This record gives sequence, C-alpha cells and structure tokens, in this order.
Amino acid sequence: MAMNKNTVLGWATLIMVLMGILLVGLAVFKYDEIAGYGFGAVGLGFFANAWVFNALKGRV
Repeated sequence: MAMNKNTVLGWATLIMVLMGILLVGLAVFKYDEIAGYGFGAVGLGFFANAWVFNALKGRV
C-alpha cells in the first residue's frame, strides 16, 4: 500500500481523534478534580489539530 500525503494526513487525523476521545474520557470519568480540566483541554486541543489535518487533506 502506497502512503501518499493524503493517506498520512488521514491516519494522523484518525489517531488524533482517538487520542482526543481518550483524553476527554479520562477527564470526564476518572479525574473529577483539577487535573480533569487539564486532560479535557488537551483532548480538545487534539480535536482542533485533527480538524486542521482533515482540512489539509487534498490541499497538500
């Protein structure tokens, strides 16, 4: 399977969405104190980066 730029961006988007879901899930279900806010913020940052990677597909 040939990995071109769009395939790499697609895989990166998928991995970042999965990590974002994991981090937000940790924030909601495990850390209900101050640390949960940090996990949630980082998880939302992963979603924002995945959104940018998805927008770049087909343009690079």
